[in-house]
Amino acid sequence: MTRFDWTAGYPSRRVPAFGRNVVSTSHPLGAQAGLRMLHQGGNAVDAAIAAAAAMALVEPCSNGLGSDAYCILWDGEKLHGLNASGGAPAAWTPDYFAKKYGEGRSRPPMRGWDSVTVPGAVGSWVALSERFGRLSLCDALAPAIEIAERGYLAPTVVQQKWAAAAEVRDLVRQPGFSELFLPRGRAPEVGELVTLKGAARALRVIAETGGDAFYRGEIAEAMAAHAAAHGGALTVKDLEAFQPEWVEPISKTYRGYVVHEIPPNGQGIAALIALGILSRFDLAGLDPDGVEANHLQIEAMKLAFADTYAHVADLAHMRVTPEQLLDDAYLAEAAKLIDPSRAQVFAARNPVRGGTIYLTAADENGMMVSFIQSNFMGFGSGVCLPEWGLSLQNRGHGFHLDPASPNVVAPGKRPFQTIIPGFLTRDGQPVMSFGVMGGNMQPQGHMQTLVRMIDYAQNPQAACDAPRWRFNAGLDINVEATMRRETVEGLAALGHEMSVIEDSYQDFGAGQFIWRMGDPGVEGYAAASDPRRDGYAAVS
Repeated sequence: MTRFDWTAGYPSRRVPAFGRNVVSTSHPLGAQAGLRMLHQGGNAVDAAIAAAAAMALVEPCSNGLGSDAYCILWDGEKLHGLNASGGAPAAWTPDYFAKKYGEGRSRPPMRGWDSVTVPGAVGSWVALSERFGRLSLCDALAPAIEIAERGYLAPTVVQQKWAAAAEVRDLVRQPGFSELFLPRGRAPEVGELVTLKGAARALRVIAETGGDAFYRGEIAEAMAAHAAAHGGALTVKDLEAFQPEWVEPISKTYRGYVVHEIPPNGQGIAALIALGILSRFDLAGLDPDGVEANHLQIEAMKLAFADTYAHVADLAHMRVTPEQLLDDAYLAEAAKLIDPSRAQVFAARNPVRGGTIYLTAADENGMMVSFIQSNFMGFGSGVCLPEWGLSLQNRGHGFHLDPASPNVVAPGKRPFQTIIPGFLTRDGQPVMSFGVMGGNMQPQGHMQTLVRMIDYAQNPQAACDAPRWRFNAGLDINVEATMRRETVEGLAALGHEMSVIEDSYQDFGAGQFIWRMGDPGVEGYAAASDPRRDGYAAVS
C-alpha cells in the first residue's frame, strides 16, 4: 500500500455546488448513492434513503444499521417531521439499574446492552419510502448493498476515529465489536478495503420484507437472543412495538425567516431558544468575526442549554411545553440577563406561568429532505451482531436515573436525544434544508451558521467554513484555531475560559446545507458541504 502522509495539507477554499438535483453528505459514496436514485427517476426521499443506508456502512464510527434517526421534509407543498428514535425496553426502570449496578448511579451505562434502546433508523427508511418515495425500498437500498459486498476504501477522517476507537477498552470488549470492526486485529489503514458482508445480508432482508425482518423477523430474533445471552433486556416485543412517529415541527421566526426543528425528545429547541434571544440584538451592525457578536451568541446559547437540559425529555413526560420555552415574553426576559461586558454561568429558569451523520437532498420538483441518523457516541454501545453487520446505538445513556428528572428512564420512553435536522422557510416557502453533526454542537452550529447567512448574508459555504466556537459547561469555550487571535483574546477578557483547538473535526461538528435558489417550478439549489469531514455534494 502506498505510504502517503494523509494528514499533511494546506488550507483550501470551497465554493457552493449548484444544481437542479442535489445530495450532500459527509462521504462521497453516500452522495453518489443518492444521486443515483434521482437519475433512476426517484425523488429526494429516495435519494435520502439511499444516502443514509450507504452512510451506515462508510461511516460506522458515527452511525449504522442500529442507529436512530429524525427527518424534516418539504413535500412540495408542506413540511413534515419524522421522529424515528426508539424507546426503552419494557424492563427498564430506575430499580432495574439500581439492582444491577447498585444505588447512586446517575445514568445508565455508556456501553453494552444496557445502553441500547430500540433502534429506529431502519424504521425511518421504511416510513419515508412508504409515504413519499417514488422508487421501491429495494431500489433505494441497492447502492448500499453493493458497497457492503464490494467494499470501500477507508477514508482519512473515518479512519482516524476508527483507530481511536480501537484503543477504547470498554468499547472493544463489547460482544461482536472486534469481529465486525477489527477483523485484522486493528482498525483499517487509510485506503484499505473494508467489506461488510453481514450488512449486505441484512440490507437485502430489510429490503425484501419492507423492514419487517428488522422489527419482527429474523434480525429482531437475533437481536433479542444476543441481548439475552449478554445480560440485556431488549426483547422481540420491544422491537415489535416500535413505530416511527410523524410529528409537527416546532418553529421560531428569526429576521423574517422561520426556523423549524423536530420537537422534543430532541435538543433542536435549544437552537430556537437561542435565536429567539438573539433576535433582541442588532447583530447585523456588529463584526461577524468580532468579540461582541460572538459573545452575544455564546451567552444566548448558554441560556438555551440551561433550559434545555433542565426541561427537555420525551414530549409526553415534559413538565413544561415547547410553547412555554419559546414564548416571546419569556425569551425577551432571557435576553435581559445577558451582560455585554462579561461572561456568565446561567441556571435553568422556570417558564411555567401559574459519533452522527447528517445528509440533505433536494430534487428539481421542489422536494427537500433534511435527515440525520446517529449512534450517539461514536460506535455507540459497542454491541455488534457481525453476522448481520449490525452495530447498535447507546441512546439509553441519555436517560437519567433520578426520579425527579423529567428524563428519568421508564419502559417505552424515549431518552433525551442530541440529533436534530433543521429546515428554514420564508413566507410559507422552503428556503434551506440543513444540519450540523456532533453532540451538543448541533444546536450551536445551527445558530452560528444561520446568524452568518441571515444577519451577515454570508453564502452557505462561507457560513459552513467560518471558524466556530463550542460551549461545553460553565464558562468553558472551545474555539477553532482559525478564529482571529484578537477575538479569542477579547472573549477571554470578558471572562470566557477559552481553549483553542487544532483538531476541528473532533470538537466543532460538520454540516451540510442546501439553499433553494430557484422559484417554484424552476428549482435550483446551492449546496455547501463541510471541510471538517469529507463533505461532498453531488449535483445534476
